[in-house]
Amino acid sequence: MYGVLVAVSAIIVILFCAYKLMSKEPEMAVEPSATPAPPGESAQQDNGRKPYTYTFLLVAKDQVGSNADTMIVCMYDTVNQTVGMVSIPRDTLVESGKLNAVYQDGIETLRDTISDMLGIPIDFYVGVNMDGFKVLVDELGGIEFNVPVHMAYDDPTQDLHIHYEPGLQHLDGQDVLNVARCRKNSDGPGTYPDNIYSAYPDNDIGRTRTQQQLIAAILKKALSNPQKINSYIEIFLEYVNTDLEFGEMLWFAEPALGFDFENGMTSATLTGDGNTYYPGWGKYCYELYPEETLETVNQLINPYTEDLTLEDMNIFQYN
Repeated sequence: MYGVLVAVSAIIVILFCAYKLMSKEPEMAVEPSATPAPPGESAQQDNGRKPYTYTFLLVAKDQVGSNADTMIVCMYDTVNQTVGMVSIPRDTLVESGKLNAVYQDGIETLRDTISDMLGIPIDFYVGVNMDGFKVLVDELGGIEFNVPVHMAYDDPTQDLHIHYEPGLQHLDGQDVLNVARCRKNSDGPGTYPDNIYSAYPDNDIGRTRTQQQLIAAILKKALSNPQKINSYIEIFLEYVNTDLEFGEMLWFAEPALGFDFENGMTSATLTGDGNTYYPGWGKYCYELYPEETLETVNQLINPYTEDLTLEDMNIFQYN
């Protein structure tokens, strides 16, 4: 028995040393006007950045088109163990039209557009194939989730059938995709063609809020099952497009394992006018309210030690 304990201890030490050797401190995005840190030195204090605080763009592609379906900017303060999560409505108005269509030019272009719009650097992008969420949730054995609204949508052309009632229930991977995708219902009168109406009283704002809650529930269960790390890595490599290096992902793993989701995570959705008309794109463009956007960014995802001003942002206004 003593020999077994020695062998197990040796394996643990070897794995820990391998982790320390492979993990790499993530590199922050540097503004064009900034001077990069000298080789081998940390850039943590460059540009007034909060130390060891990083920003991410999470993107999920529309399953039936080439646009982005979900866009979320996150800030992770690894020192204070807090996460801010801000959803950007898919129809947000930019000079070229709707923001979700910018994804057609590549995730890097979308990242740069959002960075310029909000006035903050985005250190890393994470593009997720929605099937990856399904596989991950099934690997976790499903999640418990409080479905917020009545959902009843059928589209025979996509073989898509979404039917859920409000309340706490167990969701498998396909259920999670259905709940995340549901925007409209088809079982009652509404203002949309073919008797389609919004599933949420606050339209796409409600949907993005549900997506944030789903992501938090998935991450919470995944981090509570660290023994599945090999499966997570396999799923990540197959379904995720990111500029994070493997060593950087390992670096984030250590602080993330102890994250308190109940007290450390806050989320919001950028507010605006969802009935804006823009020539060539029609009605239902989403024009951000600049003052409210500034407040949300400063509260949740500003990685700088000083607050941003509207002059730092580039929020397109048509009206």
